[in-house]
Amino acid sequence: MLKVPCRGFRGEKRKSYLKKTLISFAILIQVLVGPYAFAQTSSTPTPSLTLSGYAELYYVQDLNQPKAQERPGFLYNHKRNREVNVNLAFLKAAYANERVRANLALQVGTYAQYNYAAEQPLLRNIYEANAGVKLSKNRDLWLDAGVFSSHIGFESAVSKDCWTLTRSMLAENSPYYLAGAKLTYNTPNGKWTLLGSVLNGWQRINRLPGYTKPAFSTQVQFKPSSKVTLNWSSFLGADHADSLDQPRFFNNFYAIINPTGKFGLTLGFDIGAERKPLVDEGILKRYVWYSPVILFRYATSSKSYVAGRVEYYNDPNGVIINTLSAERPNGFKTWGYSVNYDYTILPNAVWRIEYRGFNSKDAIFAETGPAKRTNNALTTSLAISF
Repeated sequence: MLKVPCRGFRGEKRKSYLKKTLISFAILIQVLVGPYAFAQTSSTPTPSLTLSGYAELYYVQDLNQPKAQERPGFLYNHKRNREVNVNLAFLKAAYANERVRANLALQVGTYAQYNYAAEQPLLRNIYEANAGVKLSKNRDLWLDAGVFSSHIGFESAVSKDCWTLTRSMLAENSPYYLAGAKLTYNTPNGKWTLLGSVLNGWQRINRLPGYTKPAFSTQVQFKPSSKVTLNWSSFLGADHADSLDQPRFFNNFYAIINPTGKFGLTLGFDIGAERKPLVDEGILKRYVWYSPVILFRYATSSKSYVAGRVEYYNDPNGVIINTLSAERPNGFKTWGYSVNYDYTILPNAVWRIEYRGFNSKDAIFAETGPAKRTNNALTTSLAISF
C-alpha cells in the first residue's frame, strides 16, 4: 500500500500505569469532594463518581495485499493487518455534581498508536482529560477545558457507538479529539445545542512548533424530534507554522434520521479549504477538498443490525491525504463502500463483521506488490463496555 503522511507509527510499548492512574484520580476526587458530598441535603443532587471502561479487539485481512502489515495510510482505526490486536481500550473516571464535572480516560491500542503519533509519548495515552463548570444556575451553560472528544462529525473512535465497524474516510481524516476550552449551551426544550471553542490546533494537544495563533471551532445542532438530528460544525485555524501562512477553514454537515428505529439513515458532507503558500501572478489560491457519505442501518432483530455505506473523498491537491506523484497525477480521488453485520451477544458485548472496498482513480494501493486502484478487506471485532 502507498505510504501517505500518517498520524501514527509503531510506537513503543505503553507503560502499565493506566489502571493505577485512574484509581489515584478516583481517590483524589473522593478526598476533594468527600466533605461536600457529605454535606448535601436530600433536595440537592448527590455528587457522583463513575468508573467505566471499553475495549475492542479486532482482526483484519487485506484481500488485495495479504502480506501487508498495515492498512492504507489514510486509515487510523483497525490499522494492523493479519493479527489480532486492540483497536481501542480505555478506563474512565467521571465526576459530576450540579455545577462541576470532570473526566479522565486513559487509553491503549493501535488507534492511539497511529492517531496520536504527533503528540509527546505520555500524551498518547490520554483519551479524555477535562473539567468543566456550569456558569448559570438556571441555564444549561457549561465551560469546559482540557482534552475532549471532537464534536466534529457523527462518528467517534468508539466503534460500538457507530453504525459501521470501521470509520468513514471523512471521519478518519478530521479531528477525533481536540484540546482547548469550549462553551456549550443547550436550550431548555433540548432541541438546540450551541458550542464555541478555542483550540490548540487541528487535532493537537501540543501546539505545532511555529504555530502561535489560536484555532476556533463551532457547532450548531438541532433536534426537531427524537427521530431527526441536524448538525453543522466548523473549524478555523491552521495545521502549519505561522510563517507558511496557510489558514484552514473546514465545515462538517450531517443529518441523522430515525437513529433508534428499525431503519435509519445518515447523510454526511465535509468540505474544507486551505490557502496555497505561494502567490501565482498576484492571486492567492485555495486548495479545496470534500467528502460526501451515506450510511444506512436496518434492525434485523432485537439483537442484530445490518448496515452499509457509500462514500467518496476528493483531495486532488493532497491537503489532507497526499498521494500526488508523477505516476499518480490525480491526487486522492477515492470511492468507498462497505456492508457489516452486528450481533449483540450480551447487553455490553457486540460482535461485528464488515466487508469494505475502495476504488481510486489512480493506483495508490501498494506495499507488497504492484500498485492497484482497488483495495478490499474483511474485518471482524468484539467490543465490550463495562
